[in-house]
Amino acid sequence: MAIAHFHRLRKTLEGLFPERHLYVRSGGEMRGYVLSTNKQLACAAGVGAAALWMGVCTAAMLVNALAVSQTDQVVLKQKAYYERLNADRQARLNSAVAQLSATSGSLDELALSVEKRHAALAMLVSDFKGAPGAAQALAVNKPAIGDASPVERIQATRMDQERLIDAAEGFAKSRAERLRLAMRMAGLDAGSFTGRGASLGGPLIEAKDPRALAAVLDVDEEFAARIHRAASDMSDMRSLGAAAQRLPFNRPTANPALSSSYGVRFDPFTHRPAFHSGLDFPGAFYTPIMATAPGVISFTGVRSGYGNTVEIDHGGGFKTRYAHLQGIAVRVGQRVVIGQRVGAMGSTGRSTGPHLHYEVWVNGRAQNPNRFLKAGEYVQQAG
Repeated sequence: MAIAHFHRLRKTLEGLFPERHLYVRSGGEMRGYVLSTNKQLACAAGVGAAALWMGVCTAAMLVNALAVSQTDQVVLKQKAYYERLNADRQARLNSAVAQLSATSGSLDELALSVEKRHAALAMLVSDFKGAPGAAQALAVNKPAIGDASPVERIQATRMDQERLIDAAEGFAKSRAERLRLAMRMAGLDAGSFTGRGASLGGPLIEAKDPRALAAVLDVDEEFAARIHRAASDMSDMRSLGAAAQRLPFNRPTANPALSSSYGVRFDPFTHRPAFHSGLDFPGAFYTPIMATAPGVISFTGVRSGYGNTVEIDHGGGFKTRYAHLQGIAVRVGQRVVIGQRVGAMGSTGRSTGPHLHYEVWVNGRAQNPNRFLKAGEYVQQAG
């Protein structure tokens, strides 16, 4: 049967590429060349390969050109952003110079304005204490004033205040956004962990109107509005950071490898598709198993199919489960912290070898633990 197909194919090719004779006359001599079917097929294959190569190269060049174009767009956007930022700072400097002229160099008024701004900044910066990276981002620089006049010294201090409030706004907003993205990676609503309140210096200042906050802080309205924006972002940053510390974002073992993922897989016993409600971490017997978030031990013992199991209630509807353990190191009602040892890896229950079966539950439903692990990695990068 195969031979018959081969013969039909060969006849088709011979029909498409029949034997041809090429005669070339040169210098009174006639030469003849025979172009057999095989030679024509070889030439056609060469032309096809060359065309394919040219097509691939052209596509690669187009992709590269598009990528460069996108990069150029990003560069242009960044350039425009910094140009706007510089223009904004120049406008503030011009405003400050105009104020100097209007006050005819009244040092007392300028000094009082600087002192009030410093007091407001002190309240704002004090609330950033303890936030990862805040000390470096909000470091106070001493202006290089040298032999400058008193007016120039005051103006240099005002400009450093502008730099500091810029840094506070940028730091709080950037970290809050990174934490929001981490929450979305875990499939969570970041809004449920934040409250848009601006905590300044201890008491909560509910001042959506910049004029009200300006009156409380005794500073100009523009500066008060910027203080409030930075404080609001800082409040969100703290709320999201505190929530991230309570969520199961850490790894249950030191080994990052996985032997089985979340979702449908072939069951190792029945060899049929079945839903796997967690992640499997391979390892040796008695490998330490650690709590992935702080919480209270809600269950220890044997569960059908899971073998020796530990469950931790993290509050807010979050629960983690650690199964197939060889040993259990905690008791029900015990409070645990991140990284605390809760048991030892084993192969109890429905298991083919030593490993940890790890699950994350939210409001009574199993979730993909890998999303929480990736979110945890991103939070550490944000720190």
